[in-house]
Amino acid sequence: MGAREEDETAGRITLAEIAAQAGLSLSTVSKVLNGRSDVSAATRSRVEQLLAEHGYRRRSAAASHAPLIELVFHELESVWAMELIRGVENVAQRHRLSVVVTESGTRHAPGREWLDGVLQRRPRGVVLVFSALPDHVKKQLRSRAIPFVIVDPAGDPQPDVPSVGSANWSGGVAATRHLLDHGHERIAIITGPADLMCSLARLDGYRSAMAMAGLRPDPRHIRHGDFHVQGGFSHAMELLDGPDRPTAIFAGSDLQALGVLEAARRKGLSVPEDLSVVGYDDVPAAQWSSPPLTTVHQPLRQMAEEAARMLLAPQDPARPTRRMELATKLVVRQSTAPRDPATAPNGTESMH
Repeated sequence: MGAREEDETAGRITLAEIAAQAGLSLSTVSKVLNGRSDVSAATRSRVEQLLAEHGYRRRSAAASHAPLIELVFHELESVWAMELIRGVENVAQRHRLSVVVTESGTRHAPGREWLDGVLQRRPRGVVLVFSALPDHVKKQLRSRAIPFVIVDPAGDPQPDVPSVGSANWSGGVAATRHLLDHGHERIAIITGPADLMCSLARLDGYRSAMAMAGLRPDPRHIRHGDFHVQGGFSHAMELLDGPDRPTAIFAGSDLQALGVLEAARRKGLSVPEDLSVVGYDDVPAAQWSSPPLTTVHQPLRQMAEEAARMLLAPQDPARPTRRMELATKLVVRQSTAPRDPATAPNGTESMH
């Protein structure tokens, strides 16, 4: 392909000029641009640096890209992933686009193998879940005019990265306050991984609600889980083992809450008579658990829809990068009840 066919802005730089500066052939530079794997790491790095320095962009994103939205998870084991997939598909169908689901290959940042693949596929855009974007990844995606949006960024939202999240702090406050209003004071929390912003925000909401009630949580009652059933089960088995067990547990995901329900059953405890349980997410399975789960509704499908819309919106260089945060709300079902003082462990009260 000719250099001018790849150049977006005449008068800036062509691929031929980049090739000359790098001391490489035009075909080699084109291979790097197209994400081909048959290029050495050193050559790729040199070309990528020049592309970034000159702010190189392709001529027409819509014309040169595949009719795809790429939805990227670091794992695909959670039921909430289906809600996100449905949300992106709702928007993609209206734009006559397909959705390809991939795994990033690393915990919270895209790996080299994934990056090479997406540069070859050249989708219309990328939606990443629970992720952070290193500078070199942002530069390479932008040099191919591949827009990206993050749903629930792993860390603080980067100012130059569009993102969509939900009101995790408010959700944590609402869940904890609901238990406090039911007379519970010995409240434990099993939040998510300590390196995820949403986990820390829910934990901060819990701590804030406890502090506003004049209560100091027992440090042993604060656990970092993994958002999965087994993690919720394991932590709950430990929390419920002993005379100072909590009368209520706030789980940072519905899957963890399901693990808590199973732990309570194995300990011979009745929910909600002996133990109240609140989850988070409001996945479809929450209403079918036994008992039906009180939980914080997180608008997962809407979050994914907004991310896809943001991805496909015309890019306006004059408009600042957007950060969208959607509301959460408490959904009360049958896994919570007023605390009965007669059933409190050893008749004890929470520490003030």
